[in-house]
Amino acid sequence: MMECCNIRTDLALEARESVGKINDEIPGIGVEESFYKKTGIRKTLVSVETKNAAAKLNKPIGTYITLEGSDILTGRKEIEKGMAKEIAFCLESLIKKKGSILIAGLGNRDVTADALGPLVADRITITRHILKAYGKAAYEGRNLPYVSAIVPGVMAKTGMESAEIIKGVVEQIKPDTVIVVDALAARSVKRLNTTVQITDTGIHPGSGVGNHRFGIEEGFLGCPVIAIGVPTVIGADTLIKEGMGEEIHRQAFVPDSQYTNMYVTGKDVDEQVRTLAEVVSYGIQLALGTHNF
Repeated sequence: MMECCNIRTDLALEARESVGKINDEIPGIGVEESFYKKTGIRKTLVSVETKNAAAKLNKPIGTYITLEGSDILTGRKEIEKGMAKEIAFCLESLIKKKGSILIAGLGNRDVTADALGPLVADRITITRHILKAYGKAAYEGRNLPYVSAIVPGVMAKTGMESAEIIKGVVEQIKPDTVIVVDALAARSVKRLNTTVQITDTGIHPGSGVGNHRFGIEEGFLGCPVIAIGVPTVIGADTLIKEGMGEEIHRQAFVPDSQYTNMYVTGKDVDEQVRTLAEVVSYGIQLALGTHNF
C-alpha cells in the first residue's frame, strides 16, 4: 500500500501526479510523454533515479512505463492490437536477455477483479518442454525463447507467498527473465481497466490494497523481473475524494474506516478483464515471438 498524499495507488504515474504537476521538474524524477493519435494511446515514462526520489514517491528506483487507452474496451480490434504492440515494444526495451522466460500470473482466479494474472498465463504459448524435447525443429527452425508459466495462487489457498513459490521455480529452471502480471489499484476511475503499467522494478503483490507481501523483484529472485499491471480496483475512500474534488476533501472529508477497507470495481469487470488478458498476453507473445504458435 502506498500512502502519498493519503491516496493509495500502485501506479507510479499517479504517485508522480500527487507530488506536483506532471511537467514540473523534480530532482531525481524524469517524465517523458508521447501520444499516438492513430490508437489514442498516451505513453508516459516515469524514471525514478535517486533514493530521495524513490522515498518521495514510495517507489523503487527504476523505469515505469504507463500506457493509457480510454478506447481499449470499445471492442475495436485495431485499438486492442495497438495496445498489444505498445506493450510488446515496451517489453523489448526492458528485457535484456530472453533466452528463457518465466511468466508468473499473480492473483486469485476466483475473484474477477484479481484474475488478470492467471488469465494471462492461461493464454501464453508455452515452449520450454517442446524445445527441450525436439529443439528448434518443433517451431520451423525459429529461435524462440524457452517459455514457461506458473500461477502461484494466493496465500489463503496455498499457505505460501507467491514470491516464495516463484523463487523455488526460479532456482530450479534458472530463467533469464521473469515477467509477472498482476491486477493493481488506482486512484482515478478513468484509469480502471484502461491503463497498463510496465516496470523493471518487479512488484509487491497486494500492496495497493494494503496486503504487504514479499517483493517479487531481482534482489529476491536473483534474476531480472519485469512487471505488467492493470488497475482493476479503486479504494472507496479514494473514489469519494475524487468525486468531491481535492479542495473539498482537504477541508471537509475525513474517511470512515468502513471506506478505507473497501475496494470497488466496475460492473462490467468480467468482460473487461477477459479483454485485457487477451491484449496483455498478445503483447507478451509479440515481444517473445511466440504469437504465431
